[in-house]
Amino acid sequence: MTTQQQQAYEWAKSKKANYINGQWQPPERLYLCHNPATNTPIGEVPSTNQHELDEAVSAARNSFHNGWGNYSRRERAKALIQAGQIIREHQEELAALITLENGKLYRESLEDDMPDTADLFDYFAGWTDKFYGETAPVEPGFVNYIQREAVGVCGLIIPWNFPLLLAMWKIAPALCLGNTVVVKPSEETPYSLLRTLELWDAAGVFPPGTINVVCGAGDVGSLITHHPDIDKVSFTGSTATGKKIVLGSGESNLKTVTLELGGKAPVLLFEDTPDLDAAIERCFHVAYSQKGEKCTEPTRLLIHDSIYETVSQKMTERVNGIVCGDPYDADAYQGAQSCQAQFEKIMGYIESGKKAGATLLAGGEALTLPGEYKNGFYVQPTLFGNVDNQLAIAREEIFGPVLILQSFSDEEQAITLTNDTIYGLAAGLYTADVSRAHRVASAIDAGQVFVNRYGCYDFASPFGGFKQSGWGKEMGIHVLSAYSRVKSVWIAYD
Repeated sequence: MTTQQQQAYEWAKSKKANYINGQWQPPERLYLCHNPATNTPIGEVPSTNQHELDEAVSAARNSFHNGWGNYSRRERAKALIQAGQIIREHQEELAALITLENGKLYRESLEDDMPDTADLFDYFAGWTDKFYGETAPVEPGFVNYIQREAVGVCGLIIPWNFPLLLAMWKIAPALCLGNTVVVKPSEETPYSLLRTLELWDAAGVFPPGTINVVCGAGDVGSLITHHPDIDKVSFTGSTATGKKIVLGSGESNLKTVTLELGGKAPVLLFEDTPDLDAAIERCFHVAYSQKGEKCTEPTRLLIHDSIYETVSQKMTERVNGIVCGDPYDADAYQGAQSCQAQFEKIMGYIESGKKAGATLLAGGEALTLPGEYKNGFYVQPTLFGNVDNQLAIAREEIFGPVLILQSFSDEEQAITLTNDTIYGLAAGLYTADVSRAHRVASAIDAGQVFVNRYGCYDFASPFGGFKQSGWGKEMGIHVLSAYSRVKSVWIAYD
């Protein structure tokens, strides 16, 4: 561990405060965070109450009307670019905090999470003066124009799997259009976001009240959802919690809601898969990297009968070769699961798969590592074969290093298996037949379909799913619609 990384860990030990109206406000309540790699305490973090949230919302409202909301487009772009550059300059420290709070490998935090965390501010800085309004072709005697304007105060509820990156997925587009925000990081992973706000605050990037951070568990998320002076909620997390947010919005002020929820992504390997070894390697990597805690990860590999045994054997060899360990170990491929509750959830699904008769091809047990990691939340990378589609491991989101294999005999059966799920976030397919590629991609009921390379992402491309995988989109021009409202203005003339 470098000196900078060690300093980040020492910083995390001190009691933390909420960031409200440009000040660090000592909380009335605290709770203890733990390092999932060792299951040892990190430090104490605020557990926000109603009064503290009210202050944060009031600060955001004031900045919307009298501060950030009055910044020119060029001023907003300049601030966003500065925010991204500060993240870039402190990426090693922030990556260390992500690993500390989440348990993922340090190289994943640094190489996977950090580049986009900084770069997306440059992307959305470019949108501040390019999101045009419209005119409508109405009857003579009138001019009708449609303008886009900021929603107002946005409540942003962040998950624990990409604690800083997914926070910025929401913060950057919201601020781009002149909104102000109240952000709640996951109670498991608040440190990387709090440290980023410290860095921005020291540099004076944003005026007071533009960004307010309130920490705490699900009760704080519920307070945000029900708050009558929050205009919009954006949530990334489980489908079950997303449904509660929809209900809370309806019970309060019918605030706008966007949801990026669960997934159970399938990948179809047809008999004519081009470069089968490369396809297997790609599916293996995206399924097991980040210890499987990704909503779009492929969790169901649907394989044509003619190549099932080959894929099963080669995937089993790869999974058995995964090394779990110290998140700073260069030889480790998998870190710790994010928290005890998630660890227990994953192990519960693995046990259910074994009891239900699915063929266990690899893994299937909890791991006890030596030394300081002996109490960490480590799960053997697990692979099940010949899985019936009615089993819980085939139908429910596990969110861990667990992949299941299923076979199909023809295209129709493959599509049926693919769509037989409540989720519709992402799916993939591999084939050399371009007609089949178009045909199957069109038939798949998912918001993102990857052909011949699973997992393609770009700031310009919309990210989001169908069915119970959510409402609305992240990224690109589509997310700007989620952080703006449409006003129709009629002007009569003689």
